[in-house]
Amino acid sequence: MPRGSQPIASTIFVILVTIIFPPLGVACIAGFGPDCLVNFVLYLFGGIPAYIHAAYIEYVYFSRRDRSRWGILEDNWMPGIFSERVQSGGIRL
Repeated sequence: MPRGSQPIASTIFVILVTIIFPPLGVACIAGFGPDCLVNFVLYLFGGIPAYIHAAYIEYVYFSRRDRSRWGILEDNWMPGIFSERVQSGGIRL
């Protein structure tokens, strides 16, 4: 497998899982914590808010992951996201 294809494959996998069931996609990114619980409640109240919330969490995670690979670490926390893993882009601080 080429060196750069692994992040693309994992990104596509998470997006496909999110299309099927948004709380599971959030759990893949943030773990089973407050973000997943919020997304599950949004899914129970209506599917569209859960998809928007999941897309927001995944956007923040993947953009911060890509920036951290270039050495740019974000120190400001995005609102509405409780997972430290998402806030840091998967980098252990």
